[in-house]
Formats: sequence, C-alpha cells, structure tokens
Amino acid sequence: MKRSNVKIVGRLIGLVKPLLPLMLLAILMGVLGYLCSIFITIFGGYALLDLLGYATPLSVSTVFICVILFAVLRGVLRYAEQYSNHNIAFRLLALIRDQVFRALRRLSPAKLEGRDKGNLISIITSDIELLEVFYAHTISPVVIAFVVSLLMVLLIGQFHWALALIALLGYLTVGVVLPVITSKLGRETGAQYRREFGGMNSYFLDSLRGLKEIIQYGQGARRLAGIGARTDSLGKKQKQLSWYEGLTGALTNGAILLFSVGMLFASAGLYAGGAIGFDGVLICTIAMMGSFGPVTALANLANNLLQTFASGNRVLDILDEQPVVEEITGGADVPFEGAECRNLSFAYGEETILDRLSLSFPQNQIIGITGKSGSGKSTLLKLLMRFWDADSGKVEISGQEVREINTGCLRRLESFVTQETQLFHDTIENNVKVAKLDATHEEVVLACKKASIHDFILTLPNGYDTNVGELGDSLSGGERQRIGIARAFLHDAPFILLDEPTSNLDSLNEAVILKALREQSGGKTVALVSHRRSTMGIADVTYSVENGRLS
Repeated sequence: MKRSNVKIVGRLIGLVKPLLPLMLLAILMGVLGYLCSIFITIFGGYALLDLLGYATPLSVSTVFICVILFAVLRGVLRYAEQYSNHNIAFRLLALIRDQVFRALRRLSPAKLEGRDKGNLISIITSDIELLEVFYAHTISPVVIAFVVSLLMVLLIGQFHWALALIALLGYLTVGVVLPVITSKLGRETGAQYRREFGGMNSYFLDSLRGLKEIIQYGQGARRLAGIGARTDSLGKKQKQLSWYEGLTGALTNGAILLFSVGMLFASAGLYAGGAIGFDGVLICTIAMMGSFGPVTALANLANNLLQTFASGNRVLDILDEQPVVEEITGGADVPFEGAECRNLSFAYGEETILDRLSLSFPQNQIIGITGKSGSGKSTLLKLLMRFWDADSGKVEISGQEVREINTGCLRRLESFVTQETQLFHDTIENNVKVAKLDATHEEVVLACKKASIHDFILTLPNGYDTNVGELGDSLSGGERQRIGIARAFLHDAPFILLDEPTSNLDSLNEAVILKALREQSGGKTVALVSHRRSTMGIADVTYSVENGRLS
C-alpha cells in the first residue's frame, strides 16, 4: 500500500504517545542546547562592539564568563538530548518489533504461507532498525528547529522587521523547501532500494539453505552471478541516493551562504539609511550565520528519510494487513465430542480443492484419509484447525461450528503434526516443550517414549539438553518428525491431526510409530492423513479423497 510521507509520519509519531514526557524533555534540552551554541557567537559580537567603543549591555569580561558557561551547557544539554532521543528510539523499536510479531502471528498461517521469508526478515530487522533515524534524529529535531528558528526570527526582528523576514525565508528554505524537493526526487528510489534489499536477503537465504544442492549440481557460478547482479543493482540505487544526498548538501550550503550574504547587505542598507545602528548589522549577520544548525540538521536528514519512510511504509503494511481468519475470543468453549465436516467446499483462488465433502470423526476412533498428492487431504486438516474458513459448508466440533468456538479452546482441543516439523535453535527438551511450556522433564520424557525417540535422545552427548541446531539441521527428517509427534503427545489434546506422520520414516520406524499411535490413542480421536497403504493399517475407518471429494 502506498502512503504519503505525511501519513507515514503521522502513524509513526502516534507510537510515541507512551514516551511523550521524555520526548518533550529531549526537545526542551535540544532547544536550550542550540540557543547556547548560537549565543556563543552572538556574545562574541557584543564583545567586538565593546572593544570598538560601542555601548553594549555586556562587558568583555561578562561575555567571557557567559561564553565559557554556555559552552559547557551546550555539551551537557547535547548529550542529554541525544541520550533521551536514543532511549526513546530503542524502546520504541522494541515496541514496534513486538507489534510486528503480533501482527504476523495474527496473519499466520493463511497469509504467511508461501510468503517471501527473506523479505519478512528484512522488514523485522533492517527496516525496523532504520526507524531509529526517525525516532532519534527526526521528531525532536523538527520541533527544535521550529522553536529555535521562531525565537531567532523574534530576536532579529527586534532590530528591524525586514531582517526578520529574511531570516524566516532562510529557515523555511533550508529546513522545509529543500528537504521536500529532494525527498520527492528520491522517494521512489528509496522505496526501490528497500524492496531490492529485501529481495537480496531472500535470494541469499535461499542460497544458504540450498548450499548442498548448489554444490552437488554445480550451480555455484549461477547463484554467485545472481548475488552479484542483485548487489550491482543495489549499488546503483545507493549511488542514486548518494547523488541526492550530495545535491541536498550543495543546495543547503548554497542557500545558507545566499541568505547570510543577503542579511549582511540588507542590514548594511538599513544602516546606511539610518534605520538601524551598527550593532544591528553585526549582531543580525552573526545571528543569521550561526543559527542555521537546527534547520541544517533537517536538510541533512532528507536523504536518510527516503529509506526511512520506505521502511516505515513496509512496516505499516504488516501492521495494517488484515488476517484471512479472525481469532474468536467471545465465542463458546466446548468439550470434544467428535468432529464433522458437512458439504465442505474450499478453493485457493480459482483452484477448487474440496468440493462438497462430508466426513465425520467419531470419538475414540482413528480415521484414515488417503489419496494422491494435491487431492485436498492436508487442506482438510487445516480447515479443521481453522487456519482457513471454508467457502461453503460447515466444520463442526462437538456439534458447534468452528467459527463460533473460541480460538484458544479450539487449539486446546486439537494437536496438529504437519509433514515438516519446525524446530527452533534450542535444546531437544525445549523444542518438545513448545507444546506445553510448563511441562516437567518427566512429562517430556514420557511423550518422547510414546513417539519412540527417547532411546535415540539418550545416545546423544547431552541427552535432552542437546541443541538441535538451526532449523534442526543436526537431526534427520525422521527424527524431526518424531519430535513433532512427541509434541502432539505432550499437548495431550483429545483430537489429534496427523499429516503424513511417517513420510520421513523407514518401514521399521514407521511400524514402531504406528504401534505407539495405536496404543497411546486410547480416549482420543485421530485424523490420520497418508498416501501410504501401510499407515492406514491402524485406522478404524479409511476414506479415500480424490479431486476434493470422497471416492
């Protein structure tokens, strides 16, 4: 979704509300700090006037003391302002990451299935990190620049209104007009850079995960060329952004010089006409030349903000995206007394997967569902889990439509073992505990015994404390699958949904798992999906699904 920069800024500022007092304190310290810096040069002007014999409100000795005091205060206030801004920024980044993760959880799994994972990682990491520029170096500097510029216009206006007008035009040009122009010039380039950066992350992540296959089939040169092409494209975009940054710097410095010289000539003309004294010429020119700091900071931000706004837009896209299936919190909590599908139809876009399918899952029975790949078996289990809502027909648990059952209750009633078990970079015990975080070690061991993986775990150097590595790479596919089954046993739900639970097992281990399922499923209902005939041997009733219908 494309948003204007104004809308992006408004949304991002809205997140500051919990930390508003700290932000106001940072702004106050920033204003005072810049005033200290500006008045150091103004005090120098008054000292020069005193030395030239003009009547001034400050003597040289007083000016000397004030300069030292203001210089020390400038350092202290600058540090305090930066500390406060970065404190705000990093606390807000943590808050935003939490909100993004909650949004992804809300969107999952329907809207995340098939999503570009590398791009998501880019949003969660680098895009959110770039928002630090906005929170630490944009919000308070904008307010500080406005307040300081207003005060300087009033100060210069004490000598003559025309000089105040020149100062106002100078601050507006450097702090508003030039940043807006350069921001518009580079906005699309910044957005393209963030998109390509996310694509680069995805391509690189794919290359790392498929490194063995790349080496085996001699595709290293092709993948390397792909990385090089993407890197070159990113380099071109970065070069364009650097050009815009250079243009901004040149225009900013040119404008500062132009308005400073303009102030000098205007004040000199007024002095020649007797409208102001020599002190007005000197003080106004010095004040003008020394007061562009706050607005220059805004001009320098313009190009950084090109990427920041693009990143903010991508983050807001995640936060604003609506889930396909809304979680139910005000519905019914039901016990499990069987499940049933009635005239169930479902399609992915234009492709019909299930067509008026009716199927029941009575209590305490193992219901086998077989069929060719793509016939809709896995989709049926996902509809029972309410990962998607059916297009028509009903999915019922205990006679209650799943759309009316609280999502938390539905998750407690069901355990789902998918074809690919996701393992986290953690110990085996903690990976099994995903199903029940407060489980005791004894409960974990019992679940692993039921899944016939306990003996294997004991052969490992650290037993249940063995780290499985990233994505469980240190384990075989069959071992990962059995950990998934152990999770289902630990969850201890009355309705177990198994999607090809033995697809990665040899015949011997398959027999062990099936025997455990048969023996441990007492008092539970099991929906067992598999294309293997041998797996269907433990089923009480077997259905065959072809082209989304029972055959």
